[in-house]
Amino acid sequence: MGEYQDNSLSSRVFQRIRDDILKGKYKEHDELRENTIGKELGVSRTPVREALRQLELEGLVSIIPNKGAYVTGISPKDVSDIYMIRSMLEGLCARWATENISDEQLDELDEIMLLSEFHMKREGGGSAEQMAELDSRFHAVLYEASNSRILSHLLLDFHKYVQVARETSVVSEDRARKSIREHKQLLRAIRDKDADLAEQLANEHILHVILNLRKQGYEEI
Repeated sequence: MGEYQDNSLSSRVFQRIRDDILKGKYKEHDELRENTIGKELGVSRTPVREALRQLELEGLVSIIPNKGAYVTGISPKDVSDIYMIRSMLEGLCARWATENISDEQLDELDEIMLLSEFHMKREGGGSAEQMAELDSRFHAVLYEASNSRILSHLLLDFHKYVQVARETSVVSEDRARKSIREHKQLLRAIRDKDADLAEQLANEHILHVILNLRKQGYEEI
């Protein structure tokens, strides 16, 4: 039981540090001090050290012997690679979701669309953080609806890795409106059980995000 609790604690610390890196709290080349993070999270150095080793395996942290752990983070090239991979996998996910989605998941997607449109109608078009959160929820439901644990896990991780880029993408009110329209078209295709169209629309949606990010300064994408 003690070992399970220790592993669970290490996992929570890992998730917290990873989220902080992906959200931009820690920048590239920042040093991650075990003592400082341990005090901040209220844990000993051991789970922090284990978490940093896991993050090194993910390529988010570089551990230099006798010096310390430093943030590697997600480079513009990484963002580019992730979006190009997503442009292929999102279509497959939409196809499988069309075949497997439940009525409850369709209702949840409808609710997300209503909330998205509500926030867009508010003065200022809703915050980038709100729109990014609703975008994440929309895609997370689709990933779950694909009925593929492997594909869902892969796409959820990719979604987290490009979190800062996604918030940059939806900060434009025009792009946010287009994104909502694209989501509605995709949802309609899924409701109509048109897997071919759903796959095409999902792939095009990611390609439109890529084009928008290039306009926002992500030149390597």
